[in-house]
Amino acid sequence: MTTVLLTLGRLPKALDLARGFSKAGCRVLVAEPYGWTLAGASRHVAREFKVPPPSAGKAAYLAALAEIVVREGVDLIVPVSEETMHVAHLAGMLLPCTRLFTMPPEQVIALHDKASFIRAAMAMGLAVPESAQLGSAAAEALAQTSPVVVKPVFSCSGRGLSILRAGEPLPPADPAEPAVVQRFVEGPEHSTCTITQGGRVVATMVYRGKVMSGSVAVAFEQVEVPAINAWVEQFVAQSGWTGFISFDFIVDAAGRPHAIECNPRATSGVHFWEGEDIARAVLEPDWSGPVRVRRHKALQQFYACLTETQGAMLRGRGFAASLKSLFSTRDVSWDARDPWPFLSMIGTSWPIIWQAITKGARFGEVATQDVGWFED
Repeated sequence: MTTVLLTLGRLPKALDLARGFSKAGCRVLVAEPYGWTLAGASRHVAREFKVPPPSAGKAAYLAALAEIVVREGVDLIVPVSEETMHVAHLAGMLLPCTRLFTMPPEQVIALHDKASFIRAAMAMGLAVPESAQLGSAAAEALAQTSPVVVKPVFSCSGRGLSILRAGEPLPPADPAEPAVVQRFVEGPEHSTCTITQGGRVVATMVYRGKVMSGSVAVAFEQVEVPAINAWVEQFVAQSGWTGFISFDFIVDAAGRPHAIECNPRATSGVHFWEGEDIARAVLEPDWSGPVRVRRHKALQQFYACLTETQGAMLRGRGFAASLKSLFSTRDVSWDARDPWPFLSMIGTSWPIIWQAITKGARFGEVATQDVGWFED
């Protein structure tokens, strides 16, 4: 039996992966700084291990993971979310018999870096917004002629993002937190999630947000944008990528997609696929079978959407649409054959809820704060 280690359990996509690998006949383990999590509550998870968060020390985090891998005889390590940038550094610490489903750390970090990603995509001849480093003359010139987006090169969930009108002064550059200035592209935003093997796209899901918590979608729907699929195919082939890889796009008025950033990891797009097929596509490098798409065209994270619906009621706008979406959209975590993760979600999500309350921040901002890669 193949033993699979998921390196995060708190997010719904970890639950989907756990269920999928279990249905594919694997023994599923979860390593988590929180200890008890959404995925860990599932009957499909054999054991959950508490590890120190990367924010408390990268070396201690990697050592804890490596110790689990050896002791439990792990065959495959699958990073789930923002911890991917840390987990990639396990590559030099593993025996040949253990496979890590991501790329070497220097390649992962290079795409997580929002400025470096833009340069890589431009070198491939792919459409991306004009960008420059905050503090440079090029950034100042760009901001004078166009609306711009300013964001830290290492960030997630919209942390530190601001949008400025043309001619507005840029914030001062901070050497401790490098940022990129990017031409603002007008148009609807789309996101993707792709499973890859050796530079080959196994499956790509394109979706867009229906309900947003800040810049993070907590309800989303499948869409078809062939030009986005073609963009992803070219990037994956030229980068030789293996692992999950995801992008955010703006589609302009001419229908041309511009990739605004890359997430070298899984995103919420995994919820639209059958979990067992995701597992097969990851387990078997030569997998050529289809990755089946679930029948639900729209999905939501119920409790996050409930919070946004309550917020819409207090704000006095958007409440009716949020309420309708809340009660008509399938939850990503609910499964009548595995109900405990959904039913215990208030308990397993309490660390995130408490941080959101005490820090006055949105769930998406605090959910990965202790595992994110925010520095070089």
